[in-house]
Amino acid sequence: MHLHEQFLSPTLPAPFTWLNPPARFQTGDGLEVWTDPATDFWQRTHYGFQPDNGHACVVDIVGDFTISTHVIFHSQHQYDQCGLFVRADADNWIKAGAEYEDETLGRLGAVVTNLGYSDWSTQDISSAQTEIWHRISRQGDDFLIESSMDGQAWMQLRITHMHQIDAELAVGVYACSPLGRDFHCKFTSISISDNLWLPHR
Repeated sequence: MHLHEQFLSPTLPAPFTWLNPPARFQTGDGLEVWTDPATDFWQRTHYGFQPDNGHACVVDIVGDFTISTHVIFHSQHQYDQCGLFVRADADNWIKAGAEYEDETLGRLGAVVTNLGYSDWSTQDISSAQTEIWHRISRQGDDFLIESSMDGQAWMQLRITHMHQIDAELAVGVYACSPLGRDFHCKFTSISISDNLWLPHR
């Protein structure tokens, strides 16, 4: 699949659909989302809870791919977050994005959920950062997760494996606010292409 969507029409364009649609979102100048309260994606590990009600705008895709997005966000509450989402089902998925901690600290990282258990790898960033580019590439059952502060220079965040997935996955963007509500973020574009992650030599 080759797709570059800027969400310029007044309605959500095909083939995108919502997993847990927010009460408020808008298209026409990017995809803007205002989160519902107490929304999140996580499974079991450490915290014990299993929220699966975050907002995700996704498209189904078969086989290898690279998906990227540019997102502008305005965090208000601890754990406000947004980024890219790759999902097989409730027990097997990836989210990669930025998460707000406090007025000085944010987290840039990835949650990988395999067989019903989530883990979280992070690196600290300034909470003054209000726009980030994210990219995920699939090669078989392996995934490369990257981010960029300028859309040009990409840094590797993680290489991971998913243990129980099908050829077809739902891929797209996500946003949620575990403790707050009305976290506002704007995805200016979503691009999907052939896998750009070169085989290891």
